[in-house]
Formats: sequence, structure tokens, C-alpha cells
Amino acid sequence: MAIDYQDHTSITTSLLTLLNVSATRAGKRKVQEEVFVPAEKLNKRKSARISETTSIPETDANTHEENVQEEVTMQEEVNDVLDTTDAYESHFGNNPSNLSESSRTAVDAKSWTISRTRNGCLGSTVLSIPAGSVPSEKNESSIDILERLRTPFQVRQSKQPREQTNLQNDLLSTLSTRRDLYLTSTPLDSRKSMREAIALHAVNHITKKRRRVLKNNERLAHATKADPNAEPPQDVQDQGFTRPSVLFLLPFRSSALDWYSAITSHTPPPTFQIENQARFTSEYGLPPGAVDKLAEAEPGTYPRDHVETFKGNVDDNFRVGVKLTRKSVKMFAEFYGCDVILASPLGLRRSIEKEKNADYLSSIEVLVIDQLDALSMQNWDHVKFVLSYLNKLPKESHDTDFSRLKPWYLEGHAAYLRQSIFLAAHETPEARALYNNSLMNVAGKIRTQKHWPPVSVPEGIQQNFVHFDCTSPKDEADKRFHYFTTQLLPSVLKSAVQSANTVVFIPSSFDFIRVQNYFRKHSGVSFAILSEYSTNQDISRARQAFFHGKKSFLLISERFHFYKRHVLPFSH
Repeated sequence: MAIDYQDHTSITTSLLTLLNVSATRAGKRKVQEEVFVPAEKLNKRKSARISETTSIPETDANTHEENVQEEVTMQEEVNDVLDTTDAYESHFGNNPSNLSESSRTAVDAKSWTISRTRNGCLGSTVLSIPAGSVPSEKNESSIDILERLRTPFQVRQSKQPREQTNLQNDLLSTLSTRRDLYLTSTPLDSRKSMREAIALHAVNHITKKRRRVLKNNERLAHATKADPNAEPPQDVQDQGFTRPSVLFLLPFRSSALDWYSAITSHTPPPTFQIENQARFTSEYGLPPGAVDKLAEAEPGTYPRDHVETFKGNVDDNFRVGVKLTRKSVKMFAEFYGCDVILASPLGLRRSIEKEKNADYLSSIEVLVIDQLDALSMQNWDHVKFVLSYLNKLPKESHDTDFSRLKPWYLEGHAAYLRQSIFLAAHETPEARALYNNSLMNVAGKIRTQKHWPPVSVPEGIQQNFVHFDCTSPKDEADKRFHYFTTQLLPSVLKSAVQSANTVVFIPSSFDFIRVQNYFRKHSGVSFAILSEYSTNQDISRARQAFFHGKKSFLLISERFHFYKRHVLPFSH
């Protein structure tokens, strides 16, 4: 459901439609609501039971016991003290301090005020805030984490190297500003620490949101009890259209397992009960008895980054909901009853296209995309497809209590407040374009800068950079292909040395297909092909033919190198 946020008539019409549908449905979700009971189907459209104050009578004894326990723990949480001046309330409360017409206009016009600074262990950073906005006067070095979450985290930090602690603290203080963050370089040794810090930020967000809902539930209950005929409090807007508020987009199931470990590191037993843990680790890990050749190989057999990326379960079609309460973490929760969604772009796209609905993405407030470099080697269109559905007005009401909706949801401004967190081993054009064009956070956005040192060219290798004329980036692919086929390739074919045992490495999949078709039709030379779709038999056959001189050229796609990392002898 594509909606232009500037089209207020469209927004009003959509909201009136939702209200009419909601009014005609029986069993509309009230402010005082029963505990959500998950459905069996993972992506079945069902109402989000956010206001959890009473339990549902159940015939199943185990479910009833779970509901009673959740009711008790919710009552404990209501007693917590809420700070209405903290960074969460300032950004995600009813009246966000940064959300103004001028800031929205600047974001829509991509008008940013840019400054550069050094941000502790994160290194050099580029800060962009909407033009005309005044940077927050709050202490940006403070960490906005609830004490009950931060204390055990600090205990664990005391047992790790100081460098990791400093990195986590600098990362958490940056995330506490609620600005978007793009980490353009994530060293292998720091990834686990970064995941734990970002997971803590996400759990803190969910906990603060839940506390506000439960506190307002209590206020409404007391007001009704004191005077059933009195008007309810007017400042109880604390919810979105649907319950899920945090989305993790990940390339592989092994990545989801890593983030599951990061999240549950902040919800340890026996304080928390983790439901369906065995099923999750079974489905997202390797099958019993399977041998991980990458993980078991001798050190140095494969590059370390390749091992870290592809060890474990590398299935790229998955999605799972995670429900967090004060005392439990439930894996495989139904989407409209969960708080966190762990999914691959392909998995979510298939779900959306099958259900013809993505309403569970309408209220995402924290978006985390990990391993952008790996996602760019998959189908990038899946990433863009999923992001196009974020923070749109839902097609159905899902028994939403519109009296509890935050005003900026009703106004269609949720995208201006969503915090996005990107992580990548290195920058890619696709990721930078995503950062430049799709992030709309009025609080601003931060991008780290990595300055790579020069690398010496190995002895015996001649490196030449060839220039070709191109006046527009849109024409770059055509101009490059034209220069390759009319200038570079003919000169190579004229050389007795270069016309044999020559590898042509092609980064773009579209260019790879184009060059491959050209070689078949015009070049008149023998060649072999290695792509990400090549089987082991295809690879062996191509390598042997190239090694023995039966094939003069070897066309290799960048995705083949990314997925396979084969060593190729006797090539120019």
C-alpha cells in the first residue's frame, strides 16, 4: 500500500476507512485487553494484543499458567518509575521534539547540514541534520539504558577487554541520540561486541515502550474505577498500528542465530524463560551430524572473513517473530503479537507477496540491517522491496484502539522518527545510496568514515587504470561496455601474451551477462565461465580447461568470488 506522506487527503481517506472497518468489527481491542494468545500460523493476520492486563481463561493448563505468570510480572513492571524527559520519550513520545514541519520539509528536500567530528572508538564520523534544525543540547555522551538492563550488562563488561567496553559505550551513547547510524566498517573482532550493544539498545526500546503502555493501562483502570462516567485521560497515546517495533534484516539464518544470542545475552536464565529455544537453534543451526567445512578447516585454508560470513546455516529464506515480556522471550511468536522480527529480505518478500499484506511493518521504530555487504551480493531488489513497505498506513485495522495511537502515526509521520542502524564490513554503492536516499529521521543521521591504507601491488603484477569518457553516471554501464568491446578487448586479442590465460573479472551481474553474451556472439575466442550458479563440476571443468590452455579467457563474476573464493592458477 504505497502512500505519499505529503498527500494528506490520501492519509485522511485511509484513516477514515480503517476507522469504519474497525467500528464494524466485533471484539475490538479495548484499552484494557486480555493477554495475547499466539496463533499457530506464523504470518497469519491477527490483532496485536499490546495492552496486556488480564488473562484469558484457557482449557490448556500450560497456556493458562503462562498467562497468569505474565499478568503478575506486568503488575510488577507497572510499579516502575517512568522518566518522561528521557531520550526515548523525547523522540518517540506523543510530541517528539525534533518533529516539525520545517524538519520534515528539509528531509523531503534532502537538505542536510553536514559536519565532521571524531566519535571515540567509532572514529571519524559525518553528522547530517535537517537544514535549519538546531542540534540537541542534551549530553550526547550519556547512555539511555534502563538500570535493570544496564547493571547486568556492566557486570559482563567488567570481564572483557577495556577496548571492547569503550567501543560498546561509544556505540550506545551514539544510539541513545536516536539518530540513524551507518557503521561502514565492522572489524571481525568487534562484531560480537557491536551486536550485543545494538541488541541492548533494541531490548531497551521494547522495554520502555511496554512500560509506558502498562503504566497508561493502570491509569485508565484507576480512572474508570474512581468514576465510570468520567472522561478517560487524554494523554495515553502510546502505541502504533501493530505491535512489532524492531526489525532485523539479515542475509543468512546463521546471522539470525548470532543476533538471537546477542538479544538473549540481555535476558539470561533463570531471570528469563526462553520459549522454543531448542526449535530455533535446530532450525537456524546446522542439522545434527552435519560438518561445517569452513569452521573445521585448518586456519589459513580460507580467508577469515569468508569463514565468518559463511559458516553455519546459510539459508537466505527465513522470518521469525520474537515476543519479549518482563520474564520471558518467546521465539516463533505470531507476527502481529511479537515485538521483534528477525528476517531475510527474501523471506519477508515472499511473506508479503503470499499474504498480500505487510501491515506488521507499519509501526517499525527501530530498523537494523546487518552485513549490508553480503546483502548486496544477494538480490538487492529484495532489500528495496521490504523497505518500501515500512511505516505505511495499514490496509486493515487489526482491532487497533485508535484512542491509544500516537498522533504522529495518525499523521503519517512514522518514517520521520524511525531509527535505522546499518552495519557493513565495507561500503558499497548500494548501501551508500540507501543511506543517502531512504533515511528520513528528523533527528539526523551519522555515518562513520573508514580511511583504508594503501596496499602494495605484488611484485610481477602490472596494474593499469584505464580512463573512458562518461558525462553522466546513468550512462556509465553503457559507456564502460562500449569501451571494453571496442578498445580494450581488441587490444588484448592482438597481444600474443594477453590473448591466452586471461581472466576477466566483472563486478556487476548485469555487466557479467552482457559480456558473456558478447563473447558468445562476437569475440571468436574460446572462453569458460564461473558464476555463483556454477556447480562444483562446472568449476572443475572450467578450471581444467583454462589451466591446460583449452580456453583462452575465463569470465568470473564478483559473486562467484564472494561465495566460492577459489584460487585460479596461470592467469593474467
